[in-house]
Amino acid sequence: GIASAGHVADARQLIDFARRQAQVNELRYGEPIGVETLTKAVTDHIQQYTQVGGARPFGVALIIGGIENGEPRLYETDPSGTPYEWQALAVGADRGEIEDYLEEHYREDLTLDEGVGLALEALGSVNDNELRPEGIGLATISVDEEKFTELSDEEIEAHLTEHGLLADEDEE
Repeated sequence: GIASAGHVADARQLIDFARRQAQVNELRYGEPIGVETLTKAVTDHIQQYTQVGGARPFGVALIIGGIENGEPRLYETDPSGTPYEWQALAVGADRGEIEDYLEEHYREDLTLDEGVGLALEALGSVNDNELRPEGIGLATISVDEEKFTELSDEEIEAHLTEHGLLADEDEE
């Protein structure tokens, strides 16, 4: 799975590139591409655009996550083409405050549901603990199933309610 912050058009170009790399790997080797391998291919592609005359660098940061050899892997890319591996991270608005929250509350033994709760609590920490499901895109990747699952607004609302983060309907 890939999430982005920055120029949407640049993100789409990089995501299309990542999809092509994954398809080539599947066709060539008959197996899914590794998360680290995919991240390095994307960051190499990004880095090339920092050195070519007449081309501008990509104005986007990506989070690339997946399961590799039974372990969760989470990477960040930046516009320079540098990959960073993290246990938990944020990109975009309020990144510093969200990462401070994650650093303070993250534990390696979190279950998938606890991880979803932590992510929502981190977002809530910079939004007066009031979030709306339609304003959140949320997906998980289960270690056991190695499957990417996008959560519906109803599922997100249930998590927000469970953590006391659901904004009142009357508030704008």
